Amino acid sequence: METSLTIAEVAERTGLTAYTLRYYERIGLIAAVPRAPGGQRRYASADMDLLDFLLRLRETGMSIQGMQAFVRLRSLGDASVGERREMLERHLAEVQAKVAALQQSMQALSLKIDHYREVEKTKKRPPLSGKAREGKTSNDEHTTRQGSRRQPTLRAWPGQAS
Repeated sequence: METSLTIAEVAERTGLTAYTLRYYERIGLIAAVPRAPGGQRRYASADMDLLDFLLRLRETGMSIQGMQAFVRLRSLGDASVGERREMLERHLAEVQAKVAALQQSMQALSLKIDHYREVEKTKKRPPLSGKAREGKTSNDEHTTRQGSRRQPTLRAWPGQAS
């Protein structure tokens, strides 16, 4: 006999609220959940498997509408395997593009942090009196060792003309 879980147990395991679980059922992301004699929802392991996958899709930024389309295709069985694969391949390509953009942003942040560490090592910090110290202060432009300024490189976002 398969073990079934209450909505509270599923909420605890998935991190979703009971409200969200009922909402997912109402909009068709998960099938109507069978009920115990007292009317309490009872989730089966198959429900948990689908919820786990839906959470992965949500984590990767798939919209509710996208998840609904996936679930509709899933309900068609093996006849829709190719469409589901293509849908997930497109989504994976979008996720990979976002990851690449995030990696570029991480690199820019790391360079800026390194720059500020270098400035902190070589320059005396201004007093915290609220007044800017006279003379040169660090701005957000990189400087070379000789003090000449280098222009920052501007890059286009993925999908944007450069």
